[in-house]
Amino acid sequence: MSTEHDTDFEPQPASSPTDHVLQELQLYGYRPFDDEPDPRPLPEGRVVAASIADIFDALLVAMADTRLEPDLEELLWGTVNLFHRATKRIERELDENELSQQRLQREQDGSEVKSVELERLIAQGQTLLERRNAFELMRDQAAEHYERHTHSIWRPRSGSVVNHRNLTAAMIDSRDFVAARKHADSQVLLPPGPKVAFTGGLDFNDHRLIWAKLDHVHGKHPDMVLLHGGSPKGAELIAAKWAHSRNVPQIAFKPDWTRHAKAAPFKRNDAMLDTLPIGVIHFPGSGIQDNLADKARRLGIPVMRFGAI
Repeated sequence: MSTEHDTDFEPQPASSPTDHVLQELQLYGYRPFDDEPDPRPLPEGRVVAASIADIFDALLVAMADTRLEPDLEELLWGTVNLFHRATKRIERELDENELSQQRLQREQDGSEVKSVELERLIAQGQTLLERRNAFELMRDQAAEHYERHTHSIWRPRSGSVVNHRNLTAAMIDSRDFVAARKHADSQVLLPPGPKVAFTGGLDFNDHRLIWAKLDHVHGKHPDMVLLHGGSPKGAELIAAKWAHSRNVPQIAFKPDWTRHAKAAPFKRNDAMLDTLPIGVIHFPGSGIQDNLADKARRLGIPVMRFGAI
């Protein structure tokens, strides 16, 4: 009979909950549970700015002057879009948090349990707000690098680009604008100030004339909001770049081709005029531009025609 100690039949010592937590902390650092706010600080602004600059520099160094250079602009656009998508994801979480807070406010019965749960949701909401603002700042900084390297302003495929701390140079999708009018608590998507509609053709590219006329109108209405059709080229793209440069909020009324088919541009014109702009700036284009001008005149809205008509 062997006298050696056989460990095969000994039960393995169980890890205590405290030991498990300590091991997790050593391996991964602090990780809050899903139902509690994260007490860790936000990243420092200078560190974020330097990191974003490094991302763009790395892509440029790796791909410029190579066979992959034609793909570079799309990759840089996608880099900005990563931060934009993170912002939208957190906004959805904020919406859920707000609904939960409203539900708990209705259920308050004076008990400590309900009160503590509401306080926890309020703390979570504050954390989400700070995270959203941080990602908006990162997106805006990345968009500046995109503009510097591509000489084009960054615009999302759909939706709005707003900074909840500052509405300057906001680009608001018309669908978000209409929805916000129905829900007045979404004030960030309802820029104050007189609205000026702009229309022009895809082939009209006299940027000096467009900028001069917009500067003239802006001088009379420094708090103006620019409405335009969101075209990917031509006069309306030039107007969008002017608004971006002059820090003028803009609302892009893009045609809804899926819903309205061939009538989409004309339905878009109706939606733009529903906002009751104080005037319409009309540059040469097609019947779509003339349709907007004719409808505006019938509503008593002044139309300013420029360029070779």
